[in-house]
Amino acid sequence: MFKTIKSDIPASIVVFFVALPLCLGIALASGAPLFSGLIAGIIGGIVVGALSGSKIGVSGPAAGLAAIVLTAIASLGGYQNFLVAVVLGGVIQLLFGILRAGIIGYYFPSSVIKGMLTGIGIIIILKQIPHFFGYDAEPEGADSFIERSGENTFSAIAHITDNIIIGSMVIGFLGLAVILVWDNFLAKKAKFFQVMQGPLVAVVLGIVFYVLTKSNETFAIAQSHLVSVPIPEDATSFLKQFSFPNFSAITNPEVWIVAFTIALVASLETLLCVEATDKLDPEKNVTPTNRELLAQGTGNIISGLIGGLPITQVIVRSSANIQSGGKSKASAIIHGFLLLISIILIPRLLNKIPLSVLAAILLVVGYKLAKPALFIKIYRSGWKQFVPFIVTVLGIVFTDLLMGIAMGLGVGIVIILIKSFQNSHFLHIEDVSNGVHKIKMELAEEVTFFNKGAILKELDSLPENSYLELDVRKTRYLDNDIIEILDDFSLKAKNRNINIKLISERGIVENPPNYIEFFKLRPKNA
Repeated sequence: MFKTIKSDIPASIVVFFVALPLCLGIALASGAPLFSGLIAGIIGGIVVGALSGSKIGVSGPAAGLAAIVLTAIASLGGYQNFLVAVVLGGVIQLLFGILRAGIIGYYFPSSVIKGMLTGIGIIIILKQIPHFFGYDAEPEGADSFIERSGENTFSAIAHITDNIIIGSMVIGFLGLAVILVWDNFLAKKAKFFQVMQGPLVAVVLGIVFYVLTKSNETFAIAQSHLVSVPIPEDATSFLKQFSFPNFSAITNPEVWIVAFTIALVASLETLLCVEATDKLDPEKNVTPTNRELLAQGTGNIISGLIGGLPITQVIVRSSANIQSGGKSKASAIIHGFLLLISIILIPRLLNKIPLSVLAAILLVVGYKLAKPALFIKIYRSGWKQFVPFIVTVLGIVFTDLLMGIAMGLGVGIVIILIKSFQNSHFLHIEDVSNGVHKIKMELAEEVTFFNKGAILKELDSLPENSYLELDVRKTRYLDNDIIEILDDFSLKAKNRNINIKLISERGIVENPPNYIEFFKLRPKNA
């Protein structure tokens, strides 16, 4: 970990600037205290980062849980009651890890994971465009199509022209220009420009711009368009920002329902992000998923105990980490310490950062996730890859992250069923002389209940007085449902004068009287 510290420190600074507005924005969107988002970001960085097996994944509060949190706080009668559900959710995640439920993440098709990354990239771009121009009606970190303000993603963009803040727009463009020039030209010229990241320079430029123009009528940026970190007056007021669970609510069944919901959704989102992050990782490290669930569960227990929001691994911060050159978990841990130190020592300085500059950083992150070339590449890989991919992308853009993934997964399953239907067997008509149809049906290597429809259709379509060769020599697994179909068909075959030759590893059998008994006697691997 210490060998890569020269790469991890610059990356951690970029992740810090990406995480800061997202932690605050997600807390605001969740109807929770602003400080709760920062707590979750700090715990996600330091605790989960240290316990996780992911080298480049970053954890923190997730936009996908904001709607659940907002509803739960109201239904459970207050934030302290909700914190009990967060703690219990963490305990349930520990159980998921112990029961090795992390394997679930491997069952999502690659096309859906790629669609998730691309959809998130597009959402980042679409959601940050209003902030870039100074239209900050929606909190940072929101990812749902329908926004709290009553607008949707596209109507908010359409209203930009009526809500442009000149100062925010100017420093947004300046910050974006600095980042692009830094990444595409200066970083290739000298090592200094690789260590000193462009986003950090853009943020410093934004603070300087705010200070120099705050008295200017045209370019001044109001506080509502700046980062808004809570500022404690002293140590006592700082400590008062922490909330603690009201464990007397633990007997409320609704608390347990919310806890299980948080555990399930947070675990699913984490596993999806782990899979996506591993795909983005240039070194192709594989994250141990069960260990990740244990780390996330521990993080949520601690976060809930001190007043933080639920935590998941999050793709926006993880991808920013990868794009900035993060090599080990040190970058995630350092970003957590940066959040902690900055809100204690320099909250007033943080509150001078224009949101439009941070939007510029996120626009670059979003573009790198959703490059147009990726659409062409997936399209050329065939419709079985492209359809789940594009459905996932559109689902994320027009609904939200989890719904988009569910839509893509649903389409992917349908495609698998279609291909399974088509590839369950191979049919050859060998001879039609003398009025007798000689047909050879060769079953695939694995035949499951998914293939029932296709095989039943073929058997029922056989003409009377035909001769069927049923070849199962290559079949390693034959579902009992298929065996029952063959057994039932043997009765129909007699009535339609269809003779059957069964060819297996054990030899050739003419018109087997009982398929169920025959296949019970087959070798175990056949």
